[in-house]
Amino acid sequence: MHIHILGICGTFMGGIAMLAKQAGFKVTGSDLNVYPPMSDELKAAGIELTEGFDVAQLDEKPDLVVVGNVMKRGMEIVELLLNEKIPFVSGPQWLEEHYLCNKTVLAVAGTHGKTTTSSMLTWILEKNGRDPGFLIGGIPENFGISARNTKSEFFVIEADEYDCAFFDKRSKFVHYHPTVLIMNNLEYDHADIFDSVADIQKQFHHLVRTVPGRGLIIYPNDDENLKAVVEMGCWTQTAVIGDEKGLHAKLLKQDGSVFEIYNGSEYVGKVNYECTGTYNVHNSLMAIKAASYVGIALPDAAAALESFRLPKRRMENKGTVKDVTVYDDFAHHPTAIRLTLEGLRAKVGDNTKIIAVFEPRSNSMKLGANHDMLAASFKSADLIFVYASPAVKWDVRALEKQSEKPLHVFFDFDKMLEAIIAQCSPHTSVLVMSNGGFNGIHQKLLTKLESL
Repeated sequence: MHIHILGICGTFMGGIAMLAKQAGFKVTGSDLNVYPPMSDELKAAGIELTEGFDVAQLDEKPDLVVVGNVMKRGMEIVELLLNEKIPFVSGPQWLEEHYLCNKTVLAVAGTHGKTTTSSMLTWILEKNGRDPGFLIGGIPENFGISARNTKSEFFVIEADEYDCAFFDKRSKFVHYHPTVLIMNNLEYDHADIFDSVADIQKQFHHLVRTVPGRGLIIYPNDDENLKAVVEMGCWTQTAVIGDEKGLHAKLLKQDGSVFEIYNGSEYVGKVNYECTGTYNVHNSLMAIKAASYVGIALPDAAAALESFRLPKRRMENKGTVKDVTVYDDFAHHPTAIRLTLEGLRAKVGDNTKIIAVFEPRSNSMKLGANHDMLAASFKSADLIFVYASPAVKWDVRALEKQSEKPLHVFFDFDKMLEAIIAQCSPHTSVLVMSNGGFNGIHQKLLTKLESL
């Protein structure tokens, strides 16, 4: 079968392309911007790419067109699909019908931590001989790729609540039909498609309805929004994480890099790994519990995490110059920002200056969703710089008055860069947070520091 993917260069659609190619499908695709690293990965796999959405790319008459959610009504190629009755599906639907139907799916959903928890779970399965396939919305460092097809029955997927396509406004994850479901947390996000937490909870409950009774749903004991989802109706066995009656952790180092795990009063094991932050302890417990469903003993699952490496862009150390370390993190929601900064503070201690650099780039942040929580989320930093592009639709300068710590808003990227450099001194950590490339700020900071 020949599938042609519209919008192929995003992490999710690119992952589908890789899975399809590895599974024996003929795969071609196009995107408005065909650029590395995804374009290089796809070309190396033998996938033919077209830049742009010219209708001529369909002259080859693929058997099926897989439509990414970047595609909109009114685009010439979309109108051609509809007018000529060319068969098309969304990416999640293709996965459901042509791939996941043959797998035991372990899905990781939630507002925060999906990529890290999915990567942890995949690594636990790998280290314990399960040879899992996976599709993750980032690049897990232990594997170096975002998607992999294997002969194993087990498949780990990062289960996103964003919508599928212009013709299917349900969350992607309703197509995955997991046997094991991790619901990591639930907060308001994606303001461009959801009006309230209740809207998101409705989609999560659609997901809960798809998990078989013999499966397992895992969620934390302290998330009221998820408890409400389960109370809407649940037909599957559940496991609550963090409660002392079940799987929980005791920190041995305050930064969360070393901790003991207990199952009730029973000692499971100790984890000593490269991650920091209590949120990663939470992610670890979720992954360990999910792995236990497929027969991996809790101590063996915990031991696998000793060699776990965080995915790219999750507290990624981009370099150290003159005792100034630059980190890159994907955090773009106030809760994620707060937890990431708390983890860094616990790691470096009180004698290191932390400079937080933030770009409100997600759709929610550009629209101003959760902006009332934003200033307080930086409290673990000593100094904050916020870059507001013209796409931001709210008064970002208000943060300067709301913040307890010195916070400076810039509309000129180069001026902000110079201001950051002026504040860098020995024993400084610069944490850059954005869900985009942020104008290559990480390397620009390191280069300027070298030249001082």
